[in-house]
Amino acid sequence: MAIKHRPLTSVLVKPTGPDCNLDCTYCFYLEKADLFPESRRHRMSDEVQEEMIRQVMQQSGNNVSIAWQGGEPTLMGLDFYKRAIELEKKYGFGKTIGNGLQTNGTLLDPEWAEFLKKYDWLVGISLDGPEHIHNHYRKDNAGKGTHQKVEENVRMLLDSGVAVNVLATLNDYSVQFPEETYNYFKSLGLTWMQFIPIVETDPRDPSKAASYSLSAKAYGEFLVRMFDLWMADFKNGQPTTQVRHFDSVFYPYVGLEAPECTMHKECGPYVVVEHNGNIYSCDFFVDPKWKLGNVMNNKIITMLNSKKQQVFGAAKAILPGECRRCPWLTKCYGGCTKDRIKDPQDNRKPRFCLSYKMFFSHADSRMTALATDWKRNQHDMQERERTGGTYNAFKDFIG
Repeated sequence: MAIKHRPLTSVLVKPTGPDCNLDCTYCFYLEKADLFPESRRHRMSDEVQEEMIRQVMQQSGNNVSIAWQGGEPTLMGLDFYKRAIELEKKYGFGKTIGNGLQTNGTLLDPEWAEFLKKYDWLVGISLDGPEHIHNHYRKDNAGKGTHQKVEENVRMLLDSGVAVNVLATLNDYSVQFPEETYNYFKSLGLTWMQFIPIVETDPRDPSKAASYSLSAKAYGEFLVRMFDLWMADFKNGQPTTQVRHFDSVFYPYVGLEAPECTMHKECGPYVVVEHNGNIYSCDFFVDPKWKLGNVMNNKIITMLNSKKQQVFGAAKAILPGECRRCPWLTKCYGGCTKDRIKDPQDNRKPRFCLSYKMFFSHADSRMTALATDWKRNQHDMQERERTGGTYNAFKDFIG
């Protein structure tokens, strides 16, 4: 197998490993504590932090992003991230560095907000929707709902001028309320939304998916309704909210590769750095089979371009004949590999095949029209640039 060279453009870092102050029913990462039995408490050391940042800065191009995730990354404390900024400056050599923090939001305070605003960090808040939706599965270690605290801290961040995105899981309960959820996020000022379909294997019966997992039909219905809500909020031909799935889907309509790895022909464009420096192929595949090495002994860029990572990425394209003949193949490429693995009943066929067919059948004509308008606008802007104006290819539509 020929090894394709992948540039190092981003890493996903888990500085607290699987540790979290919540106990969400559908969490797939808490169980990863079994991989690190040497300690019940998992924290990234100063040595691993510095070596990881040094490598990322030295092995990437002019632009690179670091996503700090968990578990719950704020358990590291704010000083850890202040040190990260200093290390990025030390090794960054003038590069453009984007930092993102994915958090459950419960431990944030004004000091955090000041830091996040000062250094222009993008914050992803895990919030499933209004109280009855969020608290259905997202509870703390005492079994209590967390909605009130998360909402308070979302308002605090937005009032402080911090850039905030919302990441909402779609499970068997939350998927029933697309309109309520969409309008709730808008009411908070959360106009950039990502909806993550939950599929996990039932721990009591590994032959099937867990009961809270999202069904294909329900997900398809959700996408169709959400698309209509998104389109209804267009003004002057432009979206006023961003839904990541729709933004990503739009790329192939204009001949570009989607930014979301689940919609690539192959996956594996980034690596995960665990708290102890172990490097894995993907956030959803942190297990011994897909361990690529350790940052203290190996180069990140080498592991990203290793044969094992190539094999991992190529597995996404192993699809049944039905998929290869599907007219929508180049728009979804079967979705996330994880969703096949976590649903053992048929781990070759994409779990959300029906969902995507429902969505594209509903949205294709309007997406095609939007793409036509976008291409026309790009041509007009290029003409203005050629004659002395300015041109920004992604200014108006693609986020």
